[in-house]
Amino acid sequence: MNGSATHDRLDLSAFQGRDIAVLGLGISGRSAATALHHAGADVMAWDDSAERRDVIAAAGLEPVDLMEVDFSTVDELVLSPGIPHGHPHSHPIIERARAAGCALVCDLELLTRIESDAGYIGITGTNGKSTTTALIGHILSKTGTANAVGGNIGAPGLDLPAMGASGVYVLEVSSYQLELMPTAVFDVAILLNITPDHLDRHGGMDGYVAAKRRVFRGQRSGHTAIIGIDDKPSKSIFEDLHHSSDATVVPLSTREACPGGIYIDKGWLIDDRHGDAQPILELSSLETLPGAHNAQNVAAAYAASTVIAGDDGEANRGAIIAAIRSFPGLAHRQELVGYRNAVRFVNDSKATNAEAAAHALAAYDNIIWIAGGIAKDGGIASLDGLFDRIRHAYLIGTAAKDFAKTLDGRVPTTISGDLDTAVADAARLAGDGPATILLAPACASFDQFTSFEARGDAFKAAVTALAGFTPRQTGGVA
Repeated sequence: MNGSATHDRLDLSAFQGRDIAVLGLGISGRSAATALHHAGADVMAWDDSAERRDVIAAAGLEPVDLMEVDFSTVDELVLSPGIPHGHPHSHPIIERARAAGCALVCDLELLTRIESDAGYIGITGTNGKSTTTALIGHILSKTGTANAVGGNIGAPGLDLPAMGASGVYVLEVSSYQLELMPTAVFDVAILLNITPDHLDRHGGMDGYVAAKRRVFRGQRSGHTAIIGIDDKPSKSIFEDLHHSSDATVVPLSTREACPGGIYIDKGWLIDDRHGDAQPILELSSLETLPGAHNAQNVAAAYAASTVIAGDDGEANRGAIIAAIRSFPGLAHRQELVGYRNAVRFVNDSKATNAEAAAHALAAYDNIIWIAGGIAKDGGIASLDGLFDRIRHAYLIGTAAKDFAKTLDGRVPTTISGDLDTAVADAARLAGDGPATILLAPACASFDQFTSFEARGDAFKAAVTALAGFTPRQTGGVA
């Protein structure tokens, strides 16, 4: 939970005595099943994984095979968003539920019903959702607005505290979740960008765009739609809503001036919502939010925070800017770990493919790059235009030899093999700097680590152990 106030647990008594099925017992499904069960609902929970069924049974909720359930008697099916319910196929239990007219929802839909007096900010987009969501929560906390951050980042919906009319839920919402939120309406809805992703789950690009657009569903006068316009699908949505929606529609751009919106010009965040193109913040001063992709995240978070501040937006602008400056960043996402003299160490372990690694490589100069793991299709060939920013590459994992071939003749390389060796090699080359030692693997982690988080933690441990290392000072996200 963010903010300074203490809040109670959610009141789920409205579900007492209701028949609710839960399919999928991952993090959000297990949360929903146990919360609804403790509230007195008749919960029928199931997962195709016996291991997950055992976990829920150990918590006191006996699994029920939903293939045997009469869905005509079930009020709703709470579905884990990762389970396909249309493309490329539907889970057979979902087909049975649909045939019986049973509604499909996710945990965030239930949250918005029981906490109907609270404010809601919804953030979606192909890239940047997590950083923008965390940054908004940080700003609201620093400026005195009680809030809770969750959804596709952090806590599942039904694990969040009650906010009531005085608080705001800041929710990262994926395209999967948006398809399972039929009545939810966001007071502030943010669409950052759309690039091809999850196309098999949505039946192609049109389906994916339609799912993302649902973040604006039901908005009316008094609501705000904030839309990045730097890609064609998002710009098309903006143009449509600009002419058809009763909500206030705010365009964002990192590439061009957009009258009536918020944009980046010569490295400055510009607010033109009142037609006066006010310079707000020089983005190069934000050490934990580097690069053009973070410029969009900052613009969106600034826009949303000033909307929530309402009539106090102008008065609170200085506090909002100060909060942005104090943002510590998200772990494993271009996380500035610290320094050794003029050498900075950046942990971008979340960069598990070339596209993500490109954002990091574009944000720095004089890079000593640590990359490798299990390569994705295409490897790192698409990063060719960024190779001149790399002073040396230290390669790890199963992709090391293939990456070395791609870099041959372009970037000096060393096959270090493992991460500890790569950090030691990179630090030796960097000396006292200046340089940026960047972990942006462009690979999955599972050849040497259990997760990208474990890989990032190992990088931080190795860096922290270096003689002369100084960690970046931060107060953390409130």
